[in-house]
Amino acid sequence: MSERVRIGVLAIQGDVEAHVRVLEPLGVEAEAVLTKRDLGSVSGLVIPGGESTTISKGLDRLGLYEAIAEFAASGRPVLGTCAGAILLAREARNHSVRTLGLLDAVALRNAYGTQVDSFAAPADSDSVGGFAGERCVFIRAPRLVELGEGVEVLVRVDGDPVLVRQGGILACTFHPELTGNGRVHQLLVDAAAR
Repeated sequence: MSERVRIGVLAIQGDVEAHVRVLEPLGVEAEAVLTKRDLGSVSGLVIPGGESTTISKGLDRLGLYEAIAEFAASGRPVLGTCAGAILLAREARNHSVRTLGLLDAVALRNAYGTQVDSFAAPADSDSVGGFAGERCVFIRAPRLVELGEGVEVLVRVDGDPVLVRQGGILACTFHPELTGNGRVHQLLVDAAAR
């Protein structure tokens, strides 16, 4: 019998438990990650939404910037949602934070407005992989711009890219953990199982 895939969820800040609740029905073991040692036991990583400045400071304090970069360089996939997408980008604008530089895109922080401007919208009909019409929940969401040539757009909402992939890096500007649909997380699980 083969060993179950283990997916880590960065536990500095954000709704870690919501990601775990989405991952476990996909047949994987999900666990909190706070150290470089924790990264050694997982095949994929979720960097959840939350507040990107807080998460960035935590990454620095815990010495995880280099560890996550090494994790991704080893071929293990990473999914960043909302603030996680900001941290994956090559650059963050609108109150810059240190990023991991793993995704060839620029993240515009709070591009859709403040907390009171949060909304849900369906994915555009040209979205791939069965995502057309998928409900996307945006909370103080970033916008991804200046996408590099190697960045594949999987989902758009109102023409804007909201789920992109570059190799093993997935960046999602909405909160897939809030919809009860594991389709975005399944992309990570499938990449981790390879």
